[in-house]
Amino acid sequence: MRIFRRNNLFVSDILIKFADNRSPREGVEGLSELKNMSNYRILVVDDEESLCEILKFNLERAGYSVDVAYSAEEALAMDIQHYDLAILDVMMDELSGFGLARILRKRPETATLPIIFCTARDAEEDKIKGFDIGADDYIAKPFSIAEVVARVRSLLRRSTHHAKPTEIATPNEGAIIFQGLKVNTLRKTCSVDGEEVALTRKEFDILSLLLGNRGTILSREQIMKRVWSEEVVVLDRTIDVNITRMRKKLGQYGAHIVTRTGYGYGFEE
Repeated sequence: MRIFRRNNLFVSDILIKFADNRSPREGVEGLSELKNMSNYRILVVDDEESLCEILKFNLERAGYSVDVAYSAEEALAMDIQHYDLAILDVMMDELSGFGLARILRKRPETATLPIIFCTARDAEEDKIKGFDIGADDYIAKPFSIAEVVARVRSLLRRSTHHAKPTEIATPNEGAIIFQGLKVNTLRKTCSVDGEEVALTRKEFDILSLLLGNRGTILSREQIMKRVWSEEVVVLDRTIDVNITRMRKKLGQYGAHIVTRTGYGYGFEE
């Protein structure tokens, strides 16, 4: 095994943590029985080959189909829209994981792609920046493989990036409408005056929750429980940045999302 230093962490030390003091093959013992996972495709993007290899091996043992890219540029040359989830390192040469995520969020075909940042940058401001860009989860290195697999499984279970054909309904079914603002909770689309608006998954879920409960102020805790898994640690600031970003995207309808200091958020007519 190659041992080298990166960001004051030895890769050999990280791998020990990944395996929970066991070999990589033993680190996911008991997870291989998971079924119906092979139809999920995951893309791992990290410029450390050793980390890519161990993530690929263990996620495949858990039943997923996994591809790797050793740079953001290499990832962009791939058909990312066909993946169900992306795991991105933040600190890469040239284009960073944050930069890659921004590009993906601007593209309609990958705007709702679930993204997990796995990085040694674990300061609060880094996490806030990641969520502000549109990350669905943020895992600090070193971490255990069991945790990664659990978070991946949880996120894919809640993801609507690739809806199955049987789940697609007619345009009006499942729609929540307020004047020219329309949210279709089955097709997972949002439009303003007939023009589709690209929302991240969290933005869409928050908007659907607020719009579906018009006239009611929901606390941050209520929003967290409905939008984020209990497995994920969410900062209050994370909800704030999602709301701020969403207001800008909704144009004139953004003003209907109100803040009640000390209480929470709501959608008022």
